[in-house]
Amino acid sequence: MSAIEACRTAGLGGHVARCDDCQRLAVSYNSYRNRHCPKCQGSAAKVWLAEREADLLPAPYFHVVFTLPGEIAAIAFHNKAVVYDLLFKAAAETLQTIAADPKLLGARLGLIAVLHTWGSVLTHHPHVHCILPGGGLSPDGQRWIACRKGFFLPVRVLSRFFRRLFLEKLADAHARGRLSFFGELTPLAAPEALAAYLAPLRRAEWVVYAKPPFGGPATMALSPAEFIRRFLIHVLPSGFHRIRHYGLLAKGPNAVPLKTLRALILERTPHPAAVHKDPVSPRPQRP
Repeated sequence: MSAIEACRTAGLGGHVARCDDCQRLAVSYNSYRNRHCPKCQGSAAKVWLAEREADLLPAPYFHVVFTLPGEIAAIAFHNKAVVYDLLFKAAAETLQTIAADPKLLGARLGLIAVLHTWGSVLTHHPHVHCILPGGGLSPDGQRWIACRKGFFLPVRVLSRFFRRLFLEKLADAHARGRLSFFGELTPLAAPEALAAYLAPLRRAEWVVYAKPPFGGPATMALSPAEFIRRFLIHVLPSGFHRIRHYGLLAKGPNAVPLKTLRALILERTPHPAAVHKDPVSPRPQRP
């Protein structure tokens, strides 16, 4: 918060520009460049979007959202680095594992995952948005397998696999002593208490794809102190990456060149399993 308050003020110093014609002076104060500062990140966001647009493949894209239940969000509130990391990993592994099933798609995926921790009114609501092309590489890497038009993967299958995988990873983190509990959640430090707390979640349906309807521009008024409190809930741990690339879209020396993917997509042949006759439609679902 101090970094945002000091941004572009005299406290950080600045520089003076002078017009050669009229000799008018203009003072510009330095920015702090904190990644949570809305003043600093506007131009960076535009650059990032332009770079991602240049990376687009000639294929339809899908938007899949993995949301943590409120009971897990309560644990995440005091364990942001650990639980948000588990959310990223479980979401990416779910998509890659289900897509690799030859009965569904039988392909290697690539995706970009973006963490959001807020709801519509800045309350704590951790979820990951995954943007990915509708298809992937065959296991031998020689052809592009396109998914069925308008349908990506069975949502119910994704939801239940994600639920099991995330809870396994959370239990493992607890066993390794990586979680901390405070206030009303303090008793969850005991393994049996955590197991009882999570038991109902093993039977509940988790929201994996939820695109809320567009609402009207209703106005909500908050006091300055309450707005700042809600804003600071979403400050991430130092060094934590909010945007991550997985699979075919991961960066690194072993990444598949985008020009190779584009060429394979243009000569793609749909995989027979991609036209599964009994799909679960990825329509918006309410939690």
